[in-house]
Amino acid sequence: MTRSTPRSVLHRAAGSFAAAGLLAAASLAGAAAPAQAADTPVFTFGGPAETALHPYPESGKPKSSTVGISLNNPSEDEENGGFGGDFTLTFDLSGVAGVADVKFDGEGNPDCEVTGTKAVCEDWGIWPGLQSAVDLGVTAADGSENGDTGTITVTGQADGATFTPFTTRLTVGGPDLVMERLPFRTELTPGEKQQAPITFANRGTRDADGVLLTLRYSRGLDIPQRYANCEYTVDDPDQPDFGSTTALCSVEGAFEAGATYTLATPLTLEATERAYYDTFLYRIQENSAAQRASQRAGALFERGTGGVLKAVPVTKGAAARSTDLNPYDNQQDADFRTENTADFVAYGDQVAGPEGATVKADIGFRNEGPAWIGHIRSGEDVATVDFTVPQGASVTAKPERCRAVTADGKYREDQTSPAPRYVCNTSMTVRDGSGLDLPFELRVDKAMVGASGAVTVRNTWLQNPKLPFDPKPANNTAYLVLNGEGGSGSGGTTGGGDGGSGEPSTPPTSAPDPEKSPSDAPGSSASTTSGGSSGTTGGSGGGLASTGSIALIASGTAAAALAAGLVLFTAARRRAARHA
Repeated sequence: MTRSTPRSVLHRAAGSFAAAGLLAAASLAGAAAPAQAADTPVFTFGGPAETALHPYPESGKPKSSTVGISLNNPSEDEENGGFGGDFTLTFDLSGVAGVADVKFDGEGNPDCEVTGTKAVCEDWGIWPGLQSAVDLGVTAADGSENGDTGTITVTGQADGATFTPFTTRLTVGGPDLVMERLPFRTELTPGEKQQAPITFANRGTRDADGVLLTLRYSRGLDIPQRYANCEYTVDDPDQPDFGSTTALCSVEGAFEAGATYTLATPLTLEATERAYYDTFLYRIQENSAAQRASQRAGALFERGTGGVLKAVPVTKGAAARSTDLNPYDNQQDADFRTENTADFVAYGDQVAGPEGATVKADIGFRNEGPAWIGHIRSGEDVATVDFTVPQGASVTAKPERCRAVTADGKYREDQTSPAPRYVCNTSMTVRDGSGLDLPFELRVDKAMVGASGAVTVRNTWLQNPKLPFDPKPANNTAYLVLNGEGGSGSGGTTGGGDGGSGEPSTPPTSAPDPEKSPSDAPGSSASTTSGGSSGTTGGSGGGLASTGSIALIASGTAAAALAAGLVLFTAARRRAARHA
């Protein structure tokens, strides 16, 4: 019996997955979990479908490979979706007896005990998302021969949870498919094309019976060819991802050990008119039904209708053999920067209501393109919508992504009572033709003619608000106008319109200087109301100053007199496609 070294169960590094890149992370997720009961979480094991082992050497120690077993908690609730209980992992090793030796003593593993052909690991806590469960150190067993194969099955048990089991196969020897890195031009212009002559070698101990070429390219790139032996899928446009296209190409043939191959016809990689920051991933694996299913990960694919993609030998039997049967050298990727721009256009609203009424307002921005913007590597938010509440109003309901800040845009611990200002971050991607729609509800505490609050789309850094990709900063600010056309009247609550042209609402005073930060933007005001009181707070340190045209409606006569002396304004056309 052996026992691994203990480790902290609260945080586990997933280094074995990071090496495989974006695509491998998806392939390791395992099969989709079955539907779960309302109160019983279902966790899914995953890992590589098959791992090739270095043959047992004639002298010296056998070379070890790593099999990373993952565990997926499908909950999307990062704060409350974790499982905070003990659980047990059981590994059935009987299938690899005489084929492979398995160790559980890797750094970061849970406490595991191996007895004969059974291993039991004790752990605690399963957080939302995909995480490493155990890394197995595997070597070919003494006396094993090239081609010997067997399986390991992992199951789980915990009170109040269900686990979907997983089986992985170990085979002594095998192909070692190695993808060569291509010398791409990475500084591009829209419409620029370049060839991608995908080239790979088999440096293993046996031939590969067919290969699976996987291509994944983000929204700003395209490969115009659609081959008959490839199937394609595009990320769901409603999801905050990179809008990537994935192609799985099954290439037939016997790819000999020691040989190097390239595509009979190079692919064409194009930077489209919407390119900005983009990435292209290309991967080679031995083809099998299990591998294809793993790469599909439950997504719907559509087969191409063009010619057949083929690979031809560059050298045959001449490449240097290697004992490195490493699945992590099957993949390469490249990042591209295209000289392009994206026009982020803010939109406001115009609403009206008497004192005590609650009004609904729709604000936000649209990306008028041509480029999509995605922070592929860093995962940082692209932009922030900065909204100053009109004077005389209090926010009673806000989008979940928005947080309350002080009048000068700084941190505010109180997130429940009305605030003078709100900031709402985007996700890490903003596609062309998309944007951010933000429905707010406001209570009219004091009816005021033409009270307004600025709606500004800016950089996430308040101290550096300029959007580096946006050539038209003048339309980054619009206005939410409250009772801007004759005051509240007696018509009750009025909601916002259904869209507009994308032009900013007309400000109550002059438009902001595009060279100045949002702290210098005129025509906005901040409410510090709580419980019906209101006041004007001047901006400082990045705040939006309260300089719009506003006046308290004391009576019908006073309102008429005030209205005669005020220059009232009309909201710009709202974008009709805002909710498209």
